[in-house]
Amino acid sequence: MEMHQIRYFLAVCDTLNFTRAAERCNVTQPALTRAIQKLEEELGGLLFRRERNQTHLTDLGQLVKPRLEAIHDQTDAAQRAAKDFLKLDNAAFRLGIMCTIGPVRFMPFLDQFRRQHPGIDLTLIEGVPEKLEERMKAGEIDVAVMARPGGFDERCDVHPLYRERFMIALPKGHRLAAKDGVTFSELDGETYLQRVSCEYLDELRELREQTGAKMKLAYASEREDWIMTMVASGLGVCMLPQFSATLPALELRPMIDPPVWRTVSLVTLAGRRFSPAVKTFVQAIKAYKWPKADDMGL
Repeated sequence: MEMHQIRYFLAVCDTLNFTRAAERCNVTQPALTRAIQKLEEELGGLLFRRERNQTHLTDLGQLVKPRLEAIHDQTDAAQRAAKDFLKLDNAAFRLGIMCTIGPVRFMPFLDQFRRQHPGIDLTLIEGVPEKLEERMKAGEIDVAVMARPGGFDERCDVHPLYRERFMIALPKGHRLAAKDGVTFSELDGETYLQRVSCEYLDELRELREQTGAKMKLAYASEREDWIMTMVASGLGVCMLPQFSATLPALELRPMIDPPVWRTVSLVTLAGRRFSPAVKTFVQAIKAYKWPKADDMGL
């Protein structure tokens, strides 16, 4: 059974006339008749009864009509959806984004992308780098924006987007808030609030140990907002990337001696073919003029 046979059958059902049905389908009447006859052979019985100038559906024709209408409608809907997808109209894709990436740096790009491509529906899926990489390999997300100090799997293509510096977050009036930058050794004796989802957790711990900064761990949480609220309340200090979503009550100072930076990258799976929506996004995010650290006064 082929789609053109179903289309011809439904046209005859609507017009009850083979000649008018052929005209509607833009085919010759003999071609339409042969298609209907072939459909009848496949279904095992007559679909129409032709008496002089009148055409009527047989009982078999009446039985199969709603089913063939449903097939036709579903196929038509699938074709429309495919056309919309290829035209980037109602085209959806899933972007993995590392949970520690702040919207301050990322929102201008998303705003520009939405204005340029309003037909693309973007879903942001947060996670730590390891989980995002796993989900990308499993096909649960299309691409990801993240950072990872040890690099990524060799099956991944990595395109650097921008760099940002790690800062120390302090409560108002803290003794270190008067400084332009804070060394690791100056944190000796401070109460530390740990961001569990930080991908540089081990690296920052090693730097504290190397510089002799002994800090007292008070709280650890996956919730960035909880940690920042604790800092604002005077319960301790934390280290976080410069463009994290922070509270106005916090004082941020760059970490120096040594400074710590991270590179945020677009990560894709090598060899995976992109849908039109994903391809458009990848091209846009690579072409976007991300502010450089020097432009931010760092």
